[in-house]
Amino acid sequence: MRPPVDFAHPRLRPPIPIARLLQIAHGAGFDAVGIASASRAPHADAFHRWLGDGCHARMDWLARDPERRCSPEAVLPGARTVVALAMNYFHPDPDTSNEQSAGGATRGRIARYARGRDYHNLVAKRLRVVDRALAVAGGRQKCFVDSGPILERDFAVCGGIAWHGKSAMAIHPNLGTWFFLAVVITTLGFEADEPQPMADRCGKCTRCIAACPTGAIVASHRVDARRCISYWTIEHRGPMPEWLRPLLGDRIFGCDACLDACPWNRFACASRESDFSARPASQWPLRDYLGLTPDAFRVTFEGSPIRRAGRGGFLRNVCVALGNVGSSADLPALACAARDDDPLVREHAAWAAVRISP
Repeated sequence: MRPPVDFAHPRLRPPIPIARLLQIAHGAGFDAVGIASASRAPHADAFHRWLGDGCHARMDWLARDPERRCSPEAVLPGARTVVALAMNYFHPDPDTSNEQSAGGATRGRIARYARGRDYHNLVAKRLRVVDRALAVAGGRQKCFVDSGPILERDFAVCGGIAWHGKSAMAIHPNLGTWFFLAVVITTLGFEADEPQPMADRCGKCTRCIAACPTGAIVASHRVDARRCISYWTIEHRGPMPEWLRPLLGDRIFGCDACLDACPWNRFACASRESDFSARPASQWPLRDYLGLTPDAFRVTFEGSPIRRAGRGGFLRNVCVALGNVGSSADLPALACAARDDDPLVREHAAWAAVRISP
Protein backbone atom coordinates (compact mmCIF):
# COMPACT_ATOMS: atom_id res chain seq x y z
CA MET A 1 0.00 0.00 0.00
CA ARG A 2 1.41 3.44 -1.00
CA PRO A 3 2.09 5.69 2.03
CA PRO A 4 0.09 8.94 2.26
CA VAL A 5 1.64 12.04 0.67
CA ASP A 6 3.24 14.30 3.25
CA PHE A 7 2.08 17.74 2.11
CA ALA A 8 4.02 19.33 4.99
CA HIS A 9 7.14 18.78 2.90
CA PRO A 10 7.71 22.00 0.86
CA ARG A 11 8.45 20.10 -2.36
CA LEU A 12 5.20 18.14 -2.14
CA ARG A 13 2.84 20.86 -0.92
CA PRO A 14 0.15 21.54 -3.56
CA PRO A 15 0.38 24.90 -5.34
CA ILE A 16 -1.97 27.75 -4.46
CA PRO A 17 -3.88 29.73 -7.10
CA ILE A 18 -1.88 32.53 -8.64
CA ALA A 19 -5.00 34.70 -8.63
CA ARG A 20 -4.94 34.59 -4.85
CA LEU A 21 -1.33 35.82 -4.76
CA LEU A 22 -2.13 38.67 -7.15
CA GLN A 23 -5.09 39.67 -5.01
CA ILE A 24 -2.92 39.74 -1.88
CA ALA A 25 -0.07 41.70 -3.50
CA HIS A 26 -2.27 44.31 -5.17
CA GLY A 27 -4.23 44.70 -1.95
CA ALA A 28 -0.96 45.37 -0.12
CA GLY A 29 -0.21 48.25 -2.49
CA PHE A 30 2.05 46.72 -5.14
CA ASP A 31 1.53 47.76 -8.76
CA ALA A 32 2.97 44.73 -10.55
CA VAL A 33 3.64 41.13 -9.58
CA GLY A 34 5.82 38.55 -11.28
CA ILE A 35 6.43 34.91 -10.41
CA ALA A 36 9.69 33.23 -11.28
CA SER A 37 11.26 29.89 -10.54
CA ALA A 38 13.81 29.96 -7.71
CA SER A 39 16.62 28.88 -10.01
CA ARG A 40 20.04 30.45 -10.45
CA ALA A 41 19.85 34.06 -11.67
CA PRO A 42 20.35 34.33 -15.46
CA HIS A 43 22.98 37.09 -15.07
CA ALA A 44 24.93 35.30 -12.35
CA ASP A 45 28.05 34.87 -14.48
CA ALA A 46 27.86 38.48 -15.69
CA PHE A 47 27.58 39.60 -12.05
CA HIS A 48 30.75 37.70 -11.19
CA ARG A 49 32.58 39.34 -14.11
CA TRP A 50 31.29 42.78 -13.05
CA LEU A 51 32.71 42.25 -9.58
CA GLY A 52 35.96 40.88 -10.98
CA ASP A 53 36.41 44.06 -13.03
CA GLY A 54 35.99 46.22 -9.92
CA CYS A 55 32.83 47.93 -11.21
CA HIS A 56 31.31 47.83 -7.72
CA ALA A 57 33.83 50.47 -6.57
CA ARG A 58 34.09 50.33 -2.76
CA MET A 59 30.71 48.70 -2.17
CA ASP A 60 32.48 45.70 -0.67
CA TRP A 61 29.28 44.11 0.63
CA LEU A 62 28.36 43.23 -2.96
CA ALA A 63 31.46 41.06 -3.24
CA ARG A 64 30.84 39.13 -0.01
CA ASP A 65 29.69 35.61 -0.94
CA PRO A 66 28.56 36.69 -4.44
CA GLU A 67 27.26 33.25 -5.42
CA ARG A 68 24.71 33.49 -2.61
CA ARG A 69 23.21 36.50 -4.43
CA CYS A 70 22.73 34.35 -7.50
CA SER A 71 20.92 31.41 -5.90
CA PRO A 72 17.63 31.85 -3.99
CA GLU A 73 17.96 28.38 -2.50
CA ALA A 74 21.23 29.43 -0.86
CA VAL A 75 19.23 32.14 0.91
CA LEU A 76 16.21 29.98 1.75
CA PRO A 77 16.69 26.20 1.61
CA GLY A 78 13.73 24.60 -0.09
CA ALA A 79 12.87 27.72 -2.09
CA ARG A 80 10.60 27.05 -5.07
CA THR A 81 9.46 30.51 -6.17
CA VAL A 82 10.66 34.09 -6.26
CA VAL A 83 7.84 36.64 -6.26
CA ALA A 84 8.98 39.96 -7.71
CA LEU A 85 6.92 43.00 -6.67
CA ALA A 86 7.02 46.53 -8.08
CA MET A 87 5.76 49.68 -6.37
CA ASN A 88 5.35 52.94 -8.29
CA TYR A 89 7.06 55.95 -6.67
CA PHE A 90 6.63 58.54 -9.43
CA HIS A 91 5.41 62.00 -8.45
CA PRO A 92 5.65 64.95 -10.85
CA ASP A 93 8.28 67.58 -10.11
CA PRO A 94 7.06 70.33 -7.78
CA ASP A 95 6.58 73.70 -9.48
CA THR A 96 9.08 75.99 -7.75
CA SER A 97 9.61 78.42 -10.64
CA ASN A 98 7.88 81.33 -8.89
CA GLU A 99 9.82 80.75 -5.67
CA GLN A 100 13.11 80.63 -7.52
CA SER A 101 12.48 83.84 -9.41
CA ALA A 102 11.36 85.60 -6.23
CA GLY A 103 14.16 84.38 -3.99
CA GLY A 104 16.94 84.31 -6.56
CA ALA A 105 18.60 81.35 -4.82
CA THR A 106 19.84 78.31 -6.71
CA ARG A 107 18.34 74.92 -5.94
CA GLY A 108 19.95 71.52 -6.30
CA ARG A 109 18.59 68.29 -7.70
CA ILE A 110 17.78 65.28 -5.56
CA ALA A 111 16.96 61.93 -7.19
CA ARG A 112 13.20 61.51 -7.40
CA TYR A 113 13.11 58.41 -5.19
CA ALA A 114 14.78 60.29 -2.32
CA ARG A 115 12.53 63.38 -2.19
CA GLY A 116 9.92 61.74 0.01
CA ARG A 117 10.07 59.31 2.89
CA ASP A 118 12.47 56.36 2.90
CA TYR A 119 10.90 53.60 0.84
CA HIS A 120 12.53 50.77 2.79
CA ASN A 121 10.16 51.03 5.75
CA LEU A 122 7.00 51.49 3.71
CA VAL A 123 7.70 48.67 1.24
CA ALA A 124 8.86 46.34 4.03
CA LYS A 125 5.56 46.94 5.84
CA ARG A 126 3.63 45.98 2.71
CA LEU A 127 5.82 42.91 2.23
CA ARG A 128 4.83 41.67 5.66
CA VAL A 129 1.23 41.48 4.43
CA VAL A 130 2.32 39.16 1.61
CA ASP A 131 4.57 37.17 3.93
CA ARG A 132 1.77 36.55 6.45
CA ALA A 133 -0.65 35.42 3.76
CA LEU A 134 1.87 32.96 2.31
CA ALA A 135 2.73 31.70 5.79
CA VAL A 136 -0.96 30.89 6.36
CA ALA A 137 -0.80 28.83 3.15
CA GLY A 138 2.09 26.88 4.67
CA GLY A 139 5.05 28.66 3.13
CA ARG A 140 8.35 29.81 4.58
CA GLN A 141 9.55 33.13 3.19
CA LYS A 142 12.48 35.52 3.03
CA CYS A 143 11.52 39.09 2.05
CA PHE A 144 13.89 41.78 0.78
CA VAL A 145 13.62 45.43 -0.18
CA ASP A 146 16.88 46.41 -1.80
CA SER A 147 18.74 44.95 1.16
CA GLY A 148 19.10 41.22 0.65
CA PRO A 149 21.48 38.97 -1.23
CA ILE A 150 19.50 38.52 -4.44
CA LEU A 151 19.66 39.89 -7.99
CA GLU A 152 16.09 41.16 -7.90
CA ARG A 153 16.05 42.63 -11.41
CA ASP A 154 16.82 39.22 -12.91
CA PHE A 155 13.78 37.73 -11.21
CA ALA A 156 11.56 40.68 -12.16
CA VAL A 157 12.47 39.98 -15.78
CA CYS A 158 12.02 36.21 -15.40
CA GLY A 159 8.66 36.87 -13.75
CA GLY A 160 7.52 38.89 -16.77
CA ILE A 161 7.03 42.34 -15.21
CA ALA A 162 10.06 44.17 -16.61
CA TRP A 163 12.98 43.98 -19.01
CA HIS A 164 16.60 45.02 -18.61
CA GLY A 165 17.16 48.48 -20.05
CA LYS A 166 20.52 49.46 -21.51
CA SER A 167 21.04 51.58 -18.38
CA ALA A 168 20.80 48.33 -16.34
CA MET A 169 17.53 49.63 -14.87
CA ALA A 170 14.45 47.43 -14.94
CA ILE A 171 11.75 48.93 -17.19
CA HIS A 172 8.02 48.25 -16.87
CA PRO A 173 5.81 49.05 -19.89
CA ASN A 174 3.41 51.18 -17.80
CA LEU A 175 5.56 52.35 -14.91
CA GLY A 176 8.69 53.14 -16.91
CA THR A 177 11.68 53.12 -14.58
CA TRP A 178 10.01 54.86 -11.61
CA PHE A 179 9.38 51.90 -9.33
CA PHE A 180 10.92 50.09 -6.38
CA LEU A 181 11.54 46.37 -6.59
CA ALA A 182 11.02 43.93 -3.74
CA VAL A 183 11.20 40.15 -3.69
CA VAL A 184 9.68 37.34 -1.67
CA ILE A 185 11.50 34.01 -1.80
CA THR A 186 9.08 31.27 -0.78
CA THR A 187 8.91 27.51 -0.45
CA LEU A 188 5.45 27.58 -2.05
CA GLY A 189 4.64 26.80 -5.65
CA PHE A 190 1.85 28.46 -7.65
CA GLU A 191 -0.69 27.32 -10.19
CA ALA A 192 0.67 28.96 -13.30
CA ASP A 193 2.28 28.22 -16.60
CA GLU A 194 6.04 28.50 -16.75
CA PRO A 195 6.68 32.28 -16.57
CA GLN A 196 8.03 33.88 -19.71
CA PRO A 197 10.73 36.56 -19.37
CA MET A 198 9.67 39.93 -20.75
CA ALA A 199 11.27 40.69 -24.11
CA ASP A 200 13.64 43.65 -24.44
CA ARG A 201 11.69 46.62 -25.82
CA CYS A 202 14.52 49.16 -25.96
CA GLY A 203 15.26 48.44 -29.59
CA LYS A 204 18.00 50.68 -30.98
CA CYS A 205 17.41 53.47 -28.44
CA THR A 206 20.54 54.59 -26.56
CA ARG A 207 19.25 57.79 -24.98
CA CYS A 208 20.11 56.64 -21.46
CA ILE A 209 23.72 55.98 -22.44
CA ALA A 210 24.05 59.37 -24.13
CA ALA A 211 22.45 61.16 -21.16
CA CYS A 212 24.87 59.92 -18.49
CA PRO A 213 26.96 62.94 -17.42
CA THR A 214 30.01 60.86 -16.51
CA GLY A 215 29.88 58.03 -19.05
CA ALA A 216 29.14 55.53 -16.28
CA ILE A 217 27.08 53.32 -18.63
CA VAL A 218 30.20 51.88 -20.22
CA ALA A 219 28.26 49.42 -22.40
CA SER A 220 24.67 48.28 -22.83
CA HIS A 221 23.45 46.80 -19.54
CA ARG A 222 26.73 47.57 -17.75
CA VAL A 223 27.27 50.42 -15.28
CA ASP A 224 30.65 51.17 -13.72
CA ALA A 225 30.00 52.54 -10.23
CA ARG A 226 33.43 54.18 -10.24
CA ARG A 227 31.99 56.75 -12.65
CA CYS A 228 28.40 56.88 -11.36
CA ILE A 229 27.15 60.06 -9.69
CA SER A 230 24.71 58.08 -7.55
CA TYR A 231 27.59 56.10 -6.10
CA TRP A 232 29.74 59.15 -5.40
CA THR A 233 26.96 61.25 -3.83
CA ILE A 234 25.41 58.48 -1.70
CA GLU A 235 27.77 55.59 -0.99
CA HIS A 236 31.19 57.25 -1.08
CA ARG A 237 32.36 58.54 2.30
CA GLY A 238 35.46 60.57 1.49
CA PRO A 239 36.38 63.58 -0.64
CA MET A 240 34.91 63.88 -4.12
CA PRO A 241 37.56 63.41 -6.86
CA GLU A 242 38.32 66.73 -8.54
CA TRP A 243 37.78 65.34 -12.05
CA LEU A 244 34.24 64.43 -11.07
CA ARG A 245 33.14 67.62 -9.30
CA PRO A 246 32.30 69.75 -12.37
CA LEU A 247 30.32 66.84 -13.84
CA LEU A 248 27.89 66.78 -10.91
CA GLY A 249 26.26 70.02 -12.03
CA ASP A 250 23.53 70.81 -9.51
CA ARG A 251 23.01 67.21 -8.31
CA ILE A 252 23.29 66.79 -4.55
CA PHE A 253 21.93 63.28 -3.94
CA GLY A 254 21.74 60.62 -6.61
CA CYS A 255 21.21 61.09 -10.31
CA ASP A 256 18.18 60.55 -12.56
CA ALA A 257 19.84 61.45 -15.87
CA CYS A 258 19.44 58.03 -17.49
CA LEU A 259 15.91 57.64 -16.09
CA ASP A 260 14.78 61.06 -17.27
CA ALA A 261 16.01 60.22 -20.76
CA CYS A 262 14.06 56.97 -21.06
CA PRO A 263 11.14 57.31 -23.52
CA TRP A 264 9.13 54.69 -21.62
CA ASN A 265 8.71 57.14 -18.75
CA ARG A 266 6.20 59.13 -20.78
CA PHE A 267 3.65 56.52 -19.68
CA ALA A 268 4.35 57.06 -15.97
CA CYS A 269 1.45 58.09 -13.74
CA ALA A 270 1.51 59.41 -10.19
CA SER A 271 1.99 56.94 -7.36
CA ARG A 272 -0.83 56.14 -4.98
CA GLU A 273 1.63 56.57 -2.10
CA SER A 274 1.69 60.09 -0.71
CA ASP A 275 4.82 59.22 1.29
CA PHE A 276 6.79 59.31 -1.95
CA SER A 277 5.83 62.91 -2.77
CA ALA A 278 8.51 65.57 -2.33
CA ARG A 279 9.08 66.88 1.19
CA PRO A 280 9.79 70.61 1.65
CA ALA A 281 13.41 69.97 2.65
CA SER A 282 14.11 68.47 -0.79
CA GLN A 283 13.38 71.87 -2.39
CA TRP A 284 15.53 74.20 -0.30
CA PRO A 285 17.99 76.65 -1.87
CA LEU A 286 21.43 75.07 -1.87
CA ARG A 287 23.05 77.53 0.52
CA ASP A 288 20.36 76.92 3.18
CA TYR A 289 21.55 73.33 3.66
CA LEU A 290 24.97 74.61 4.76
CA GLY A 291 23.41 76.02 7.93
CA LEU A 292 22.33 72.60 9.17
CA THR A 293 24.02 71.55 12.40
CA PRO A 294 24.37 67.80 13.04
CA ASP A 295 21.21 67.82 15.16
CA ALA A 296 19.29 69.90 12.62
CA PHE A 297 20.38 67.56 9.84
CA ARG A 298 19.04 64.55 11.74
CA VAL A 299 15.72 66.25 12.43
CA THR A 300 15.29 67.71 8.94
CA PHE A 301 15.94 64.41 7.18
CA GLU A 302 14.34 62.07 9.70
CA GLY A 303 12.83 59.17 7.73
CA SER A 304 14.52 60.31 4.51
CA PRO A 305 16.90 58.32 2.25
CA ILE A 306 19.24 61.33 2.43
CA ARG A 307 20.27 60.23 5.91
CA ARG A 308 22.31 57.48 4.21
CA ALA A 309 24.90 59.98 2.94
CA GLY A 310 25.35 61.46 6.41
CA ARG A 311 25.64 65.16 7.13
CA GLY A 312 29.24 65.39 5.96
CA GLY A 313 28.61 63.57 2.70
CA PHE A 314 25.46 65.53 1.92
CA LEU A 315 27.02 68.94 2.64
CA ARG A 316 30.05 67.88 0.60
CA ASN A 317 27.67 67.35 -2.33
CA VAL A 318 25.97 70.70 -1.71
CA CYS A 319 29.30 72.52 -1.74
CA VAL A 320 30.28 70.88 -5.03
CA ALA A 321 26.94 71.87 -6.57
CA LEU A 322 27.42 75.46 -5.41
CA GLY A 323 30.86 75.45 -6.98
CA ASN A 324 29.20 74.51 -10.26
CA VAL A 325 26.01 76.60 -10.29
CA GLY A 326 26.30 79.05 -7.39
CA SER A 327 26.94 82.78 -7.45
CA SER A 328 28.68 85.40 -5.34
CA ALA A 329 25.50 85.56 -3.22
CA ASP A 330 26.41 82.09 -1.93
CA LEU A 331 29.90 83.06 -0.75
CA PRO A 332 28.90 84.01 2.83
CA ALA A 333 27.32 80.59 3.36
CA LEU A 334 30.40 78.89 1.90
CA ALA A 335 32.65 80.99 4.14
CA CYS A 336 30.78 79.65 7.17
CA ALA A 337 30.99 76.10 5.82
CA ALA A 338 34.74 76.53 5.36
CA ARG A 339 34.95 76.75 9.18
CA ASP A 340 32.76 73.69 9.78
CA ASP A 341 33.86 71.10 12.33
CA ASP A 342 33.85 68.44 9.61
CA PRO A 343 37.04 68.57 7.49
CA LEU A 344 35.15 67.02 4.56
CA VAL A 345 32.77 69.99 4.49
CA ARG A 346 35.60 72.49 4.95
CA GLU A 347 37.57 71.13 2.00
CA HIS A 348 34.69 71.22 -0.47
CA ALA A 349 33.41 74.59 0.72
CA ALA A 350 36.83 76.10 0.06
CA TRP A 351 36.92 74.52 -3.40
CA ALA A 352 33.48 75.90 -4.23
CA ALA A 353 34.32 79.40 -2.97
CA VAL A 354 37.34 79.54 -5.25
CA ARG A 355 35.20 78.42 -8.19
CA ILE A 356 32.62 81.18 -7.85
CA SER A 357 34.70 84.02 -6.39
CA PRO A 358 34.91 87.10 -8.62
